Amino acid sequence: MTSSELVELRRDLHQHPEPAWCEFYTTARLVDELETRDLDALYVGPEVLSEDDRMAVPDGDKLTTWFERARDAGAREDILERLEGGYTGAVAVLERGEGPTVGLRVDIDGLPITESEDADHAPAAGGFRSENEGYMHACGHDSHATIGLGVLDAIAESDFEGTLKVFFQPGEEQIAGGKSMAKSGHLDDVDYLLAAHIGLDHPSGEIVAGIDGFLAVSHFEAEFTGAPAHAGARPEQGDNAIQAMATAIQNLYSIPRHADGATRVNAGVVEGGTATNIIPEEASIGGEVRGETTELMEYMEEKSRRVIRSAAEMHACEVSINTEGKAPSATSDDELVAIVSDVAKSNASVESVIDRDVLGGSEDATYLMQEVQDNGGLAAYIGVGTDHPGGHHTRTFDVDEDSIGIGVEVLAGAILDVAEMRP
Repeated sequence: MTSSELVELRRDLHQHPEPAWCEFYTTARLVDELETRDLDALYVGPEVLSEDDRMAVPDGDKLTTWFERARDAGAREDILERLEGGYTGAVAVLERGEGPTVGLRVDIDGLPITESEDADHAPAAGGFRSENEGYMHACGHDSHATIGLGVLDAIAESDFEGTLKVFFQPGEEQIAGGKSMAKSGHLDDVDYLLAAHIGLDHPSGEIVAGIDGFLAVSHFEAEFTGAPAHAGARPEQGDNAIQAMATAIQNLYSIPRHADGATRVNAGVVEGGTATNIIPEEASIGGEVRGETTELMEYMEEKSRRVIRSAAEMHACEVSINTEGKAPSATSDDELVAIVSDVAKSNASVESVIDRDVLGGSEDATYLMQEVQDNGGLAAYIGVGTDHPGGHHTRTFDVDEDSIGIGVEVLAGAILDVAEMRP
């Protein structure tokens, strides 16, 4: 694809952001493009996912709503049929003779944020603002998917020797899709894996050759069930689910920190109650815990569940706790970081190179990275700088579209050099 065609694709994807497991239009649009390439294999939907490892799958009504929305937006019917039930994502494979298998992972989902309509917001001014009101690509995954396709084209036109697999992964924002794709079997023969993210507060023209410092994370939903009663006449007959929830929230923030490193906890969504004069029967917490390492996240996970169960017992309520998303920590391998750094430094469009940086957040690309590393391969997570007027996960987020071409060049160049390593 030419640079203008890449921008056109990015803008189309930007207009159609979709949440985890609902990326019907996005997947269909990418598959529509991929089918025009001379690929050796193209796997779609259920073919790229481990059924047992899907997390935070929406209910049937939500899936149906987004499915119909994709159909109305013009997604191809034959592709949509393969995605029904929330089986989104794709893996494209190029085989170019003897050589190692190199993987590139990009994510494709959007966020539940209403995009800015301000005149100085480029997508609004340029006519490619989100058409799915209340959702937007506020983290650059539209650019990631575009970069993935651009890299595929660049490698197809090169003298690459080996196999390239590009993983278009659903559900990153909810930490819901990485494990399912990692356990699909498509990574079993991958010798080297690169993953990439645009922005991350690095300016256009800057490349981060290796990102570390991923906080391992676990999302949970705790649903408390008590017994209703008249709050004025018979309060003693009720078991107050909101009281149990409130106790749990207070005590979650009291979990002791850990000497081995940073930990986090957050009760981000709380719901419950129906009227001021009714002892509430139901309440819920949507929250998360994080840790500097996987072990620290697991420490927080165990402590948080104990706190929640104890709060329910204290107020004579029942509670169910479900894991809604989860990802480990990971480290970029030095050998790949060195290659990316050298490639970036030799690229005329790259103005500065940082060998390593700390993410400070969470990412489920870590599942794919660990899968490759556990199989004896190497993995690295790369940052492609871009000027963005608003921060990630804000209504004014956007990317400098020139950064897409830089990302394609650096990643394709790195893949060519990685292939020469030979496992």
